[in-house]
Amino acid sequence: MLRTLQVVDNKLVESNAYNANIFVYVSPDEAERRYLIENLKIDEHTLNSSLDPDEPSRLEFEPEHLAMIFKRPKHYAPHDEFLFKVLSVGAFIFADRVVIVIADDVPLFDGKIFNKVNSLPEISLKLIFRSILHFIEHLRGINRISNELEQQVNVALENRYLLNMFTLEKSLVYYLNAIHSNSVLISKLKTYAAKIGFTQENIEFLDDMSIENNQCLAQTEIFSQVLSSMMDARASIISNNLNIRIKALTILTIAIMLPTFVVSLFSMNVRIPLSSHHNAFWIIAFLAFMSSVVLAIMWWRKKW
Repeated sequence: MLRTLQVVDNKLVESNAYNANIFVYVSPDEAERRYLIENLKIDEHTLNSSLDPDEPSRLEFEPEHLAMIFKRPKHYAPHDEFLFKVLSVGAFIFADRVVIVIADDVPLFDGKIFNKVNSLPEISLKLIFRSILHFIEHLRGINRISNELEQQVNVALENRYLLNMFTLEKSLVYYLNAIHSNSVLISKLKTYAAKIGFTQENIEFLDDMSIENNQCLAQTEIFSQVLSSMMDARASIISNNLNIRIKALTILTIAIMLPTFVVSLFSMNVRIPLSSHHNAFWIIAFLAFMSSVVLAIMWWRKKW
C-alpha cells in the first residue's frame, strides 16, 4: 500500500503521486518492491531489513540516497497478551524525496513535532524522535500493567498472572535492544552530520534526540532490572499463598473429622459405655462439640 504526502508551507499534507515528495510504502507488494529496487536503486537486502523486526538499526550510504533503518514499537493489541513487539522502519533519503518502508500500517506523522517541517532530512530525524517518544509512552503503559499484575499476584494462586509478568519482562528485553540499536544510529548520524548535509539546527536536534534516547534507555534498564529482580519474590508469594490455603483446608478437615470420629465411635455394634444411659445422645453430642472446641483452642494458642 502506498501513501503519498507533500511538504507545503512547512507542513505535511496528503498529496497525489505526481506532486508528492514523501512516499510511505506499507508492506509493499511484489510490484512495489520491484519499483523500489529497479527504479530507485534501493538495495534489496536493505529493503528486506526495513520489513524485518529483528534487524538492527543502521546507517548506509548509497550512490543516490541515504538509507536508515531504525526501530519503533508496534501498536499493542489485546491478542498480543502482554507482549509488546518492535517494528523496523526504513527511511531512504533522496535529493528530492523521502521513501519510507514499514511492515505495518501505523501512524508515522502523529504528534506536534510534525507541525513544522523545514526539510526532507529533518523528516527522517523527527521520525526517529517520534519513535523514541513512542517507546517512552509504551514504557509508562508497561509500568502501569506491571503494578496491576503485582496486586493480582499477591492474592492469586494461579500462574497466569506470573506468566503475564514474564511476558512483560520479555517485552522489556526487546525494547532494551531496540532502543540501544537506535542509540547507535543516532551516534552515527552525529558523526556523519557534515557528510549527510545536516544544518546546525539539525545537529542541535540530534543532540536533543540523543539525550532523550539515553533517558529512555536508562528508564528501560531500570524497569527491566526491577521486574526481573522481583520475579522470584512474586513466585514465592504465590507458593506461600497456596501453602496458607492448604493449611486452612487441612485444619478444616481435622475440625470436621474429630466430631465424626466421636459419633462413629459410639455407633459401633458392640457393647459400649453409655449404651443404656437415657441421656446418651446428648452426652455424645456434647463430646463431639467439645472436640471441636479443643481443636479451636489449640489453633488459637499455637497460632496456626
